[in-house]
Amino acid sequence: MKHCRNTLAALAATSALAIGAGAAVAEEVTISVWANQGSTENYRIDAIKLAATLLEQEYAVRGEELKINIEGKIFTSWSEFKQAVTLAGEAGTAPNIVVTGHEDIAPWAQAGLIVPIEDYVDLDAWPLNDIYPNLIDIASFQGQVWGIPQDTESRPFFFWNDHMKAIGYTDADLAGLADKVRAGEYTLKNVLEDARKMQDAGLVEPGKGFWPRPSKGGDFWQFYMSYGGKFATDDGKLLFDRQAMRDAYQFFVDAVDMGVTRKNHIGTPWDQWHGSLTAGQVGMWHGGTWQYSEWTGKYGLDFFKNVTFTLIPSGGDDRGRANTLTHPLVYLVTRQDSEEEMSVSAELISIASEPRINALHAIKSAHLGITRSEEGVPLYAGDRWTREATSVLLPYATAAPNNPNFGQYFEVMMGGLQAAWTGQKTVDQAVADAETELKASLGDKIVFK
Repeated sequence: MKHCRNTLAALAATSALAIGAGAAVAEEVTISVWANQGSTENYRIDAIKLAATLLEQEYAVRGEELKINIEGKIFTSWSEFKQAVTLAGEAGTAPNIVVTGHEDIAPWAQAGLIVPIEDYVDLDAWPLNDIYPNLIDIASFQGQVWGIPQDTESRPFFFWNDHMKAIGYTDADLAGLADKVRAGEYTLKNVLEDARKMQDAGLVEPGKGFWPRPSKGGDFWQFYMSYGGKFATDDGKLLFDRQAMRDAYQFFVDAVDMGVTRKNHIGTPWDQWHGSLTAGQVGMWHGGTWQYSEWTGKYGLDFFKNVTFTLIPSGGDDRGRANTLTHPLVYLVTRQDSEEEMSVSAELISIASEPRINALHAIKSAHLGITRSEEGVPLYAGDRWTREATSVLLPYATAAPNNPNFGQYFEVMMGGLQAAWTGQKTVDQAVADAETELKASLGDKIVFK
């Protein structure tokens, strides 16, 4: 591995030779950072700014001067962000650092847009050696580590407490529900039954017993996993488990047939979705850990009084398992003509990964931490949501594979789900058509089981 500090020291030495022994060292570099971020996620870029200040101070203590200018560019649309990064890369004007989903590692690495960060940092030294190993695995592709996790999260299942108690659950039952879900004793079959009970009791309106997320999202893969589905084979090829996919599609068809989810639910405005569930108008739903910040802030939800959260329940009948999906965002270094800029960028990412800096982002944006020691940072340890979500969810989290063809697989999977959900196709037709489409487009890059 190359060491970024050695490269920076070489820069300083070069400058010193140029201006004479004993003279002050002056070096200036501009690093651009692009990120898609919401209103509470300013530390995606601000953490790099903090890291720049610390690195400048380290140089000052050594009697040297290093001026780092950070130029941040904020996006509020993932599609616009990814298109902008891709176009900039093709034009040779890519920003130095991008903050993006780990799924971009495979295609951007193959396109030559990014460089392996392991070539510029020491993964065996603090703070990077303290990052959860599974997060480093998620940031890897073809045997190399390409990025450093900027945050992580999870996608739980949520229950409205009063509605659960109105259909017979006690406070003790709710306190133990996460354990029952994890053990497979409360399943997706129970979800539909309880959602219908809530509606029959007049606690929520028809079609609001269970609300999935209202748009395409990786969350829907969790239901495939609930029925035993896996993303890939042991040798890394994509895997399409016909029975698991059929069962996952059927679950949402059953939800519509039982009247607890609307046929036209996909497309519900996000504001309506958030507003309805935080007002207690929905019995159960699934969402993301980061949404806690919006629910408790913008919508004023008293979360722990009103809501219980668990893993996504298993499908039952000894098939599948309770699970949750994590989708870490990662810092990536883009390929530049300047070796110096790539080295400085990697060093800034390493500093930004230190526990106290990363905890600022985790707490403000309701994400989860990336290192073991972050759990001991008072800001992090003192926050009930991050503390409980970390212990209940992260040990069971799975991520989608860093496979350049996964995006295409995802599109086909989601298309089939929506076709079955809305009644355009039967479940068997939707699964068969998805298989046909994937065989035609991916060939031997995907295995069918």
